[in-house]
Amino acid sequence: TPLCNLKCDYCHASTIGDAGKEEKQKNRFNKDVIDKIIDVIFQSPSHNIKIELQGGEPLVNWEFSKYLIENSFKKSLLFPDKKVEIILCTNLILINEEKLYFLKKYNVIISTSLDGTEELHDAHRVTYSGEGSYKTFIKKLHLTRQVLGDNSVGALLTVTKTNLYRLNEIVDEYIKHNFDGIFIRALNPYGRAVSNKNNLSYSTEEFVNEYKKALDYIIDRNLKGRSFIDYYASLLLRRILTPFSTGFMDLQSPAGAGISGAMYDFDGNVFPTDEGRMLARMGNNKFKIGNVMSNTYNEIFLNPNLVSITESSITQATTGCKNCVYNIYCGSDPIRNYVETGNIVGYRPDSEFCKKNMLIFEHLMNIIKTNDKDVMSVFWSWLNHKHIGEIRV
Repeated sequence: TPLCNLKCDYCHASTIGDAGKEEKQKNRFNKDVIDKIIDVIFQSPSHNIKIELQGGEPLVNWEFSKYLIENSFKKSLLFPDKKVEIILCTNLILINEEKLYFLKKYNVIISTSLDGTEELHDAHRVTYSGEGSYKTFIKKLHLTRQVLGDNSVGALLTVTKTNLYRLNEIVDEYIKHNFDGIFIRALNPYGRAVSNKNNLSYSTEEFVNEYKKALDYIIDRNLKGRSFIDYYASLLLRRILTPFSTGFMDLQSPAGAGISGAMYDFDGNVFPTDEGRMLARMGNNKFKIGNVMSNTYNEIFLNPNLVSITESSITQATTGCKNCVYNIYCGSDPIRNYVETGNIVGYRPDSEFCKKNMLIFEHLMNIIKTNDKDVMSVFWSWLNHKHIGEIRV
């Protein structure tokens, strides 16, 4: 559902709030559509299926979310060879004990958002009446952990001009609330982040400079005994230091769009990525690849749109990427290319996606070249999910 109880000024999903009766009626869930979405999801040949409920805010339309979770679980019982994981992306404001015990019954994992201290969080994550959400968020975070367990909640940070120069402070806030890591996420050019760009945005170089300082700070906190992961660095390090893939859609070649995942909207429309859905919310349906009510699984996933994205996103054969020293570690984001350049290929070295990754890859490579045993112990602790004390030699 596009409905949400918060009005974040950087919202990538172009959510709507206290909508009129007609808008609410239009976005009420249709059981036939949900059943068909679940049916299509389980036609995937993958043995690992992850179903993630996003919004808007899924708890605004709790009956929709409840029905999808319950029936996805029932469907999974027919496929014992598939491992199924369900994730609920929520701002937590509407969570209560009844909902939490339902989520616990189905082993649902919670993903939420925290933008830092009360001041920083409330600068952008507010209700439609303009009230801050931090105090309620912290209260509901504690309740969620009481019911689901201490490790049941992960959080994402969205970096704006407001909090860019206070990342160390935000790391401390995450540690204060017992999160085991942080994903420092830059703004993306979708939804309200575009219309409010002047108040929110910064250059890629500014972001990377502050990100590097925050990474140094996180490493220092680890060396002083507090295990805490920089999730983005960890993803890149896994690509650099091990032969294993991460499954992270933005770091795949060809792109993970429509291959590693797909986005099903409340009306049955299907997009190769969440960003494709975001563009549709902005009035551009270029990346729609079908609808579950009118297209078969094969028609959706052999859609010429998706075939074109896949063929055009092989970095080993793309101008500007094929000769890049970081080629084997990086990936492609064709929808982001389209937003920035007007086509899905673009000249990637000029893209903000490429600039950011190249600068961070370069920084990580310089750290690795120093071969500092303490710092490398931190990195290996992240990759092995162990305390640094178990890794240090």
